[in-house]
Amino acid sequence: MILIGERINAGFKDIGRAIREKAKEPIQEWARRQAAAGADYLDLNIGAVSKDPKDMAWLVGVVQEAVPTPIAVDSTQPEILRAGLEALDGRPALVNSTTAEDKKLAKIVPLAVEYGAFLIGVVSDEQGSPQDVARRVENAAKIFAAATEAGLTPDRIFLDPILMPIRFMQDQAKKVLEAIREFTLLSDPPPHISVGLSNICSEAKERRLLARTFLVMAMAAGLDAAICNVLDEELMAAVATAKVILNREIYSDDYLKVWKLRRGGGQ
Repeated sequence: MILIGERINAGFKDIGRAIREKAKEPIQEWARRQAAAGADYLDLNIGAVSKDPKDMAWLVGVVQEAVPTPIAVDSTQPEILRAGLEALDGRPALVNSTTAEDKKLAKIVPLAVEYGAFLIGVVSDEQGSPQDVARRVENAAKIFAAATEAGLTPDRIFLDPILMPIRFMQDQAKKVLEAIREFTLLSDPPPHISVGLSNICSEAKERRLLARTFLVMAMAAGLDAAICNVLDEELMAAVATAKVILNREIYSDDYLKVWKLRRGGGQ
């Protein structure tokens, strides 16, 4: 399971303020905490705080000073993505993200190829976010085809079926699970499949319970990556347990201890 730390995002007030004020320490503290918890990537997003590509380059540099963890450069704007990718010190990179829109595919897929990065493709298109399984699959196939034709192999492609808030769109969670199953059939081996896990529990009361229950169900359907709160110990324990139940890890009575040691001991 590929775990992408969600916390260095300008949507969080402390991170937004740190980006505006060019304050390194709050950002580096979150980088260190998520790295210690075993994050495979750290997602970096300057959000609505700035439209200046230089701020993404600064953010990448600040995080690289603190930890060796691979970075996901997160933006819908090609110029901001490029600035982040150019600032990388050679560590693995994840481009987050393109959509199935023709103009996005034409600009963002070549960036991933140019910088040797992995790519997340979110299955929205010119009409917005799909509300049904069929359009999710259609857009996923379009992204996958564009990426492979450009030279990315399936193991470098992540497809995101778009998780909706269950409080407002309860029927969508089941449709996302169905879409995940369909995505696994796109190739052999299949592409990676990822979600922004916090979306499902937006404005809900039982946020942590909703997140970990959905994640386990999605793993059974074929999900193998998530942008999530890697500091949530119960969530991480649920991932470890699901891997055992799905026969992806060998069972032992100490499987949780083994999981924590492998992830860096931060849980």
